[in-house]
Amino acid sequence: MPQDSSHRTRASHTHRVVVIVDENSNPFELGCVTEVFGLRRPELGRELYDFTLCAPDPRTLMRDGFFTLTGVAGLEAADTADTLIVPNRPDTDVPRRPAVLDAVRRAHARGARLVGMCSGAFTLAEAGVLDGRRATAHWQWADSFRARFPSVDLRPDVLFVDDGDILTSAGSAAALDLGLHLVRRDHGAEVANSVSRRLVFAAHRDGGQRQFVERPVPDTPDESLAPVLAWAQERLGDPLTVADIATRAAVSSATLHRRFRVQLGTTPLAWLTGERIALACRLIERGEQRLDVVAQRSGLGTAANLRARLRRETGLSPSAYRRRFGPEPTLARR
Repeated sequence: MPQDSSHRTRASHTHRVVVIVDENSNPFELGCVTEVFGLRRPELGRELYDFTLCAPDPRTLMRDGFFTLTGVAGLEAADTADTLIVPNRPDTDVPRRPAVLDAVRRAHARGARLVGMCSGAFTLAEAGVLDGRRATAHWQWADSFRARFPSVDLRPDVLFVDDGDILTSAGSAAALDLGLHLVRRDHGAEVANSVSRRLVFAAHRDGGQRQFVERPVPDTPDESLAPVLAWAQERLGDPLTVADIATRAAVSSATLHRRFRVQLGTTPLAWLTGERIALACRLIERGEQRLDVVAQRSGLGTAANLRARLRRETGLSPSAYRRRFGPEPTLARR
């Protein structure tokens, strides 16, 4: 999850997110990005983003003629974006408008962050900004995407890909995963958790998780992982192991792995590590200065392990993470 100075939360201006809506765009992903980036957050006491919709035409017919979008900014708004979210459309074989592709290229050239949700990867690839880069798209379009854009390193079996200044997500709900990932990248774990609570959505699903699970609904209620996950989250600072979680769930370790794969699309160890890293981030954001204390309370063990895990997850050292997301320094009293 690389960081750079253009996305600082304490910048002189509010980070501007601009979404291009084009003919036949999907309303679901548009709703997701509006919910994540466009709503006011009075509970946080500050605005996270300056959010703008724009379109090439004054009237934009959305997917399958569901409704017509009017009253949004013109395409020139894309030239002011810090983050530009590109159109995603189900008609992936239809070429994107030259004006839209030019706007994407200009944004990329001046260093804006680019985001493609679902079939938005086709827009980015057609603009030529994904050549030699990692990306993902909805699994059903993997073959056609590879055939059209062989120079793109497509990862079709993950929720989203963060390649620094270009991010892409798989279909539908993965738009929320990527949106919350961007909030966490820009504003830290505490703010992302607050936004996820408003959404009533999981605060963090790692981008490397599978796009789909084998059986979304368990066959029987007693196979749900929810109780054991809640139990484990309350004990992250303990020397908790996957075997302990299996014992609590009254199943073998092999059965626990199977249920995690089926219900969450990940492994117990990956989930446990991700929860501990998220807790460590929250502790640093709340002002804990002592790395050994953060490591112990989050279950990461040592300060050295904390440093390695945090850098791998966020691209930042603990001190850099504290400067970026920790409490504002207070002026010393005279």
